[in-house]
Amino acid sequence: MIRKAQPPDLFALQTLFAQYRMFYNKKSAPKEEKLFLKERLENMDSEIFVHEDSTAKLTGFVQLYPLFSSSRMKRYWLLNDLFVAKDSRGKGISVILIDRAKQLVKDTNACGMYLETEKSNLIGNQLYPKTGFKALDKVNFYEWENDALKNNAKTKIFR
Repeated sequence: MIRKAQPPDLFALQTLFAQYRMFYNKKSAPKEEKLFLKERLENMDSEIFVHEDSTAKLTGFVQLYPLFSSSRMKRYWLLNDLFVAKDSRGKGISVILIDRAKQLVKDTNACGMYLETEKSNLIGNQLYPKTGFKALDKVNFYEWENDALKNNAKTKIFR
């Protein structure tokens, strides 16, 4: 079953979120992860949907952030996080989570959603085209990082 994440899901969601971050070679930081997710839920500045199996165990999640497209003058969603626990993979849960994200796009009258993934994410790079995403060869993505955050680990990163 897919449903919107709720505050009581925080512990189970943080466990999945830690696994997701480790997939991308980040160190687990339980307190910071919990705070980050708690703030997303409380501030309602992202949409998080979770997959719950028949035993009520959370097995996956998708998190989207709202953006706006000035050229289209419409809301646009960033599918930022998609993760399914290792022992629940191969059951179509990722597709179900993506379908729920598509429904959010439709429900909010948004013009679409986009995502990025590392070229080394072989599973994701096979999954996304199968679910209707198109690779955008005509654009370049650039990133600028705030080095002050890297150099000062004590800097508060959340508001």
